[in-house]
Amino acid sequence: MAVTGDTLIDSVFDGRYRIIRKLGAGGMANVYLAEDQELGRRVAIKILDDRHAADDSFIERFRREAKNAASLSHPNIVSIYDRGEAEGTYYIAMEYLSGRSLKELIVGRGPTPMRIALDYARQILAALGFAHRHGIVHRDIKPHNVVVDADGRLKVTDFGIARSGASQMTEVGSIIGTAQYLSPEQARGSPVDQRSDVYSVGIVLYEMLTGKVPFTGDTPLEIAMKHLSEVPVPPSEVRDDIPDDLDMVVLRALAKDPEDRYQTASEMDADLARIQRGLSISSETTDAATAVLAGAGISGAPTIIAPRPTQVAPPQPPPAAYYGYEGPPRRSRTLWPWLLVLLLLVGAGFAAWFGYGKIRDELNANKPVAVPYVVGLKQAQAVAKIEDKDLKARIVHAASPNFPAGTVSRQSIEGGEKTDKGNTVRLTVSTGKPKARVPDVVGKSQSDAVAALTAAHLKVAVFHVYSSKSPDTVTAQNPPADSRVFWNTKVRINVSQGAKQIEIPSVVGQPYASARSTLLAAGLNVAKSLVDSNQPTNTVIAQSPDAGTRVGAGTTVTLSVSRGSTATTPVPDVRNQDEPTAKALLTGSGFKVTVVRQTVTDPSEQGIVLDQQPGGGTNAPAGSTVTIFVGKISDTTTGPVP
Repeated sequence: MAVTGDTLIDSVFDGRYRIIRKLGAGGMANVYLAEDQELGRRVAIKILDDRHAADDSFIERFRREAKNAASLSHPNIVSIYDRGEAEGTYYIAMEYLSGRSLKELIVGRGPTPMRIALDYARQILAALGFAHRHGIVHRDIKPHNVVVDADGRLKVTDFGIARSGASQMTEVGSIIGTAQYLSPEQARGSPVDQRSDVYSVGIVLYEMLTGKVPFTGDTPLEIAMKHLSEVPVPPSEVRDDIPDDLDMVVLRALAKDPEDRYQTASEMDADLARIQRGLSISSETTDAATAVLAGAGISGAPTIIAPRPTQVAPPQPPPAAYYGYEGPPRRSRTLWPWLLVLLLLVGAGFAAWFGYGKIRDELNANKPVAVPYVVGLKQAQAVAKIEDKDLKARIVHAASPNFPAGTVSRQSIEGGEKTDKGNTVRLTVSTGKPKARVPDVVGKSQSDAVAALTAAHLKVAVFHVYSSKSPDTVTAQNPPADSRVFWNTKVRINVSQGAKQIEIPSVVGQPYASARSTLLAAGLNVAKSLVDSNQPTNTVIAQSPDAGTRVGAGTTVTLSVSRGSTATTPVPDVRNQDEPTAKALLTGSGFKVTVVRQTVTDPSEQGIVLDQQPGGGTNAPAGSTVTIFVGKISDTTTGPVP
């Protein structure tokens, strides 16, 4: 089925989502405002465009967005409610955000007030820090993918090109991401990690502060080359009220070499927090920003500064007065003393250079090193990176819900932090998803059962069923109690909503066997009570509860059944009489009267006896009951009335 905006508006998509209006369109999908008819809430539903619905690479990217975002529950990350395939394409149902994108705010209002820019940047970093700790790198951070609500809360969206851990940035030979916000390693098509997201946050913060991005050009390639080869203009040169410390934070985030940047989102957030409190930023940030302004990372060849050779002054002859007016005595000229002096001077210079090198090596040996970020890497790769920095790695194993077996899930010293060479970094290596024992929740209330299962790191699917158990009681579960399953496994629980309500049918006047069969078929139980009556033997003359009463399945209905009578009296014929006259005739003959209303449409039959049981002229035991059927204009028929 072709998915277009025209045909989707006011339709129900996938049998659940009523499309209200189109919110926007992107490179691969259209986004609509819809109402979830099952849960009664508004959602944003993202539907893959027709052009890409048959392209495996786009489908995989679309699925990855849903998977990555759905695994992250954070106040600053958009929530994913549902995903699926319907009507020839794929879709994601997500939290509906009524605000505007950060890009719209910047374009519409210009540079962001500094206090607000700091707050926005910290919220973005909080979202990314959470994603990075779960092994997910966003790879496309830009103000278009950040939504701001009316209360100033930010939500990061669009995890379509996000990947778990370090990954290659190219797909099908092209650069993935938006050129103005690409990190240099993305522009080169090199592997990326969480530090690439930090670079993109630096670009977004630059744009919030100045109203423009640091690198522009006529083509994406031209912009990408500037990320690799140009020094960014400090934000304070564009907006003069920006303090030096904030300049330094932005410039460190924009370092060409990932090793010179903030190593984690939380490290950058810490500097922004210091600025908000009026404190100085870290010395590492000042050094890194200074290096960025000096062009660090642009040249491929490192510059080596060698020690300056010692300047040796040539020997000067003593003044003439030293020897008197005639000058020094003449000697024969010889070369070896001068060679000896030269050799001594060269030796002294070499000794000085050697000593300088030793001191420099000693200082470098004791200089703290930055711990590499290795979360998400295989154990062997992580250990190699740690040991390359002259650090020691200690391995411990633990289960992890987010990292596959054999990969590093935690490190004791955060990436980017500095520590002395030779120190030990403890690496926690995942043994795979953790398992939990399923608790026994049968017989518990729904809230207690959900609490117990959630505490065991399990998900819950609640199904309400009819049951003889008390309402809100768990009647069954699957998997069964004491099973061992992975964390986040879904456990189904059946919760009683009480017995199913049944409307009792009228069986008065029927033979007992027929009446009993009717009630049993309706899901009711039957009790029999024999009574004296002028009705034929085994005829039901009354029932309790009355017909029309709604009761739970399995409720017992007591039937009063005639055992017959020997003394009989002729029954007056009261048909076509009004109700009071009929009652008077029957009671005057020694009978009891039961009135049953029957619905009629003819007003002339209102209050008139339409029929009677036993019939007029028949004999019945004295004192027995005669049932008269009286017409009544109404939508429903009431039960017997004495």
